Amino acid sequence: MGWGDLGAFGEPSKETPNLDQMASEGMLFLDFYTANPLCSPSRAALLTGRLPVRNGFYTTNAHARNAYTPQDIVGGIPDYELLLPELLKKAGYTNKIIGKWHLGHRPQFHPLKHGFDEWFGSPNCHFGPYDNRALPNIPVYRDWEMIGRYYEDFKIDLKTGEANLTQIYLQEALDFISKQQASQQPFFLYWAIDATHAPVYASKHFLGTSQRGLYGDAVREIDDSIGKILKHLQKLGISEDTFVFFTSDNGAALISAPKQGGSNGRFLCGKQTTFEGGMREPAIAWWPGHIPAGGVSHQLGNVMDLFTTSLSLAGLQPPSDRQIDGIDLLPAILQGKLIDRPIFYYRGNEMMAVRVGLYKAHYWTWSNSWEEYSKGIDFCPGQNVSGVTTHTQEEHTNLPLLFHLGRDPGEKYPLSFVSDEYQRAMEQISAVVQQHKVTMVPGEPQLNVCDKAVMNWSPPGCEKLGKCLKQPESDPKKCFWPH
Repeated sequence: MGWGDLGAFGEPSKETPNLDQMASEGMLFLDFYTANPLCSPSRAALLTGRLPVRNGFYTTNAHARNAYTPQDIVGGIPDYELLLPELLKKAGYTNKIIGKWHLGHRPQFHPLKHGFDEWFGSPNCHFGPYDNRALPNIPVYRDWEMIGRYYEDFKIDLKTGEANLTQIYLQEALDFISKQQASQQPFFLYWAIDATHAPVYASKHFLGTSQRGLYGDAVREIDDSIGKILKHLQKLGISEDTFVFFTSDNGAALISAPKQGGSNGRFLCGKQTTFEGGMREPAIAWWPGHIPAGGVSHQLGNVMDLFTTSLSLAGLQPPSDRQIDGIDLLPAILQGKLIDRPIFYYRGNEMMAVRVGLYKAHYWTWSNSWEEYSKGIDFCPGQNVSGVTTHTQEEHTNLPLLFHLGRDPGEKYPLSFVSDEYQRAMEQISAVVQQHKVTMVPGEPQLNVCDKAVMNWSPPGCEKLGKCLKQPESDPKKCFWPH
């Protein structure tokens, strides 16, 4: 989902009344970022509070390649990483994930082995349908075992876009919240729906209701669902005891726009890129009775901050035996303070850019390769900026491209290298980057090796359903990442 997809962020169709109301009752973050322009590394960052290059969600197979967690990936979240739900257990929390996990699908990476008590959802995205011979359809789990597969037991109509998944995920959320409230149990719910990821889907009630087409239908259903969750908290009388945060894993995928892609507002490019459109996200904090209504913050925030902030809310300290990149946002949320911190934009194993204050310096630029671009794959459609949206990997480490995001949020006008402003800003940014690189110890890369034998052929529970598939011989290979 993109920064420009909500009415509160300026989307002209105004089709997100519940999220807009959530913003009016809480706090809007205008400068909030994900930790990676792709789905699984950003989710790993959210749950560990650490950059993907630290927690292993990157590849060294090719420089600055965006790597995610497809079916044939061998790696996943390492055992030595401490996830938010594991730590929240120390404060007595019950933890549930609903929706897309995407941190590895092999048994050792199962979310219930990493702190979650319950899971309803899928280890991968809803790609398919497959023939179950060359590629297996993606399983859907309830806790330890699969209960079916996408396109077989959980239908997604690719012609109409109809699927009931968001409604199923909504009911799971409402039931979990009710159960925890009844038992007076503190809880952490990670509601990771994926309806706005192509192939986009919405339930029958929402199909054809948006001015924005199928993508808008999906956004409207998500908005309606979040409204129902917030109302449920209020009805149960626990809204003032529940901190809720809404954001996205990466910017809108312009490659599938306009029918299956959203809006990144004024920002350059989209998902897959380290330009603002790929990594600046819509973000809303809601906590009635604690967060002043109608607040707007320019605090530089990141999904990794939700790790540290959640621990703070639970009265816990972050682990001291590792580098934690997320900061506690509570002073910004509750007291309106601005905390000085940089934002690092990584793509694969490379730091592409850094933001300090209102300045953003690009040390590398790359949208996607000429080879992919020539096939019609474009992450910046209609947004070519000469010397900025490059189709070769361009290094700028000696003279970074510098933008002032206050005057130029679209990253169209690099500052002159010879200007006093450039010299002053780069002096400050260079010190931040130097310090960051000194403390950078990359984790073991998890996204280097692929093997068709590890796909979702026979997930736990397949025997009961008669849905076990024959897996091919193991043939591990170096993963190929085109972008």
